Amino acid sequence: MKIAIVKLSALGDIIQSAFVLQFIKAKLPEATVHWIVEEKFADILKDVDDVDEVKTVNLTSVKKRFRNIFKEIKKIKSFGEYDLVIDMQGLLKSAIVARCAGKNVAGFDKESAREKLAALFYKKRFFLPYAMHTGDRYRLLAANALDISITKAEVVEKKPYMTGNKIVDTFKSDKKRFVFIVGSTWESRCYPKKQFLEVAKGLEGDIFIPFGNDMEYNFAKYLEEHADNVTVLPRLDLCRLRSVIAKADLVIGNDTGPTYLGWANNIPTVILFGPTPAVRVYETPRCRLLKSPSKVDPLKLDKGDFSIQKIAPRTVIEAANELLQYQENKGL
Repeated sequence: MKIAIVKLSALGDIIQSAFVLQFIKAKLPEATVHWIVEEKFADILKDVDDVDEVKTVNLTSVKKRFRNIFKEIKKIKSFGEYDLVIDMQGLLKSAIVARCAGKNVAGFDKESAREKLAALFYKKRFFLPYAMHTGDRYRLLAANALDISITKAEVVEKKPYMTGNKIVDTFKSDKKRFVFIVGSTWESRCYPKKQFLEVAKGLEGDIFIPFGNDMEYNFAKYLEEHADNVTVLPRLDLCRLRSVIAKADLVIGNDTGPTYLGWANNIPTVILFGPTPAVRVYETPRCRLLKSPSKVDPLKLDKGDFSIQKIAPRTVIEAANELLQYQENKGL
């Protein structure tokens, strides 16, 4: 059976949904599984177990020059006909890509898809409301489309699936190694730097901070200049970022893709939520989700909600120490 997963973007969504691969392979061992993704995100899936091949598209080029759509359609059709295509995204663009890849397409129904028109392109449609837990949407869509069982308990006990294969010599200390993820797509999703600084000073260990843009670099430099245990990492590609996080003892970060690499790799992880719902991944003994007091409508997010500021640094420190203690008690 030849299967294609369509999840074009964004970084965090790809990381969050890729756990389904190991269960598809475990329960359908003869299946060949490809992943269709925007080329700028392809490296996050490089050498990931249980995906046989990563196929890329460049829909950004279509925005710049519409005639490129014919080139992209031809490219998708060159992937060959799939027995089943699962659109994990539920957008019109992902549905079109899925339909170009095969006739037998599964996806969310019109009441569940982020864009209702997407459902018109699917042969199999499943009611999995957008407001439900994100992890449930991904596992149940894959399970229903393939007629297999993927339980929440299995996902909680998943194997790490986003480890990197590049040598990382960043961590040379015998102390605990923490990674802070300080950026996100909106300012209101970012934990304030002075509060991050309090967290840094309250942890016993070395803290390493990757960055992806000037804002994140300046944020990280502020922490480095005001805390003796903070080091700003050089700019990393996605493969090396995976390696750094996979070798950390703990990750603390905002609701953003790199933070979810901690969850994906079973690294103790504290995820901070303000204007977004704390339903991106399952909370486990190795993952703590800290949500601000604001109420969130998942269908209408408020970029002006800066309530993440109300998460006290001591709460973050306590959560981190509890996760580390759990690891030690388990001998991990």
